[in-house]
Amino acid sequence: MADASKNNSEINRLVEQAAQGDDAAWDLLIREHGPRLRRMVALRMDRRLRGRIDPSDVIQESYIDAARRLGEYAKNPTMPFFVWLRFLTGQKLIEQHRRHLGARARDAGREISLYHGAFPGATTADLAAHLLGKLSTPSQAAIRIERTIRLQEALNSLESIDREILALRHFEQFSNGEAAEILGLDKSAASKRYARALVRLKDALVSIPGWQQDES
Repeated sequence: MADASKNNSEINRLVEQAAQGDDAAWDLLIREHGPRLRRMVALRMDRRLRGRIDPSDVIQESYIDAARRLGEYAKNPTMPFFVWLRFLTGQKLIEQHRRHLGARARDAGREISLYHGAFPGATTADLAAHLLGKLSTPSQAAIRIERTIRLQEALNSLESIDREILALRHFEQFSNGEAAEILGLDKSAASKRYARALVRLKDALVSIPGWQQDES
């Protein structure tokens, strides 16, 4: 986990140096957090935008905004640096959605948003696709489609906040404390929700025909 690999005091030191104009410190910060931002954007970008814009474009815009506002953040860091940087990146992603899609609603179909909040929302279709992409590479398209539907149905059965904490912890690689802060939960509640979501997800995977054979 990228953010956990550096001590908080080290991140804070780099933020202070970057806010004072140290370009090398700023480069270290964005290299440290760039991969996690890319995962977040890739998961939450509306599929109709893929091919039109690249996650790197969204992230680069957020870096420009963050650099402009870094001094203000350094004076009053009310949240961890990466949570702040992720928030700015999310705002840029929202802007891209509005710019390219306007007020058009997502054609939901079987899709259910991970979490109904102000942040760009992924759907269970997106999360299921990411799960299957990580955990299985079935050779037959029909098998993959059926598994995606079954997994999506299992995700749909979870509460929206449980789906979101699964995405935050498993894909965006947030610590329990960071996920709790983002969702406005205490750490104990966040931990329990994540454990519950994992159990239900594992139960769903076991119920998918042929899954265990492919994973063995």
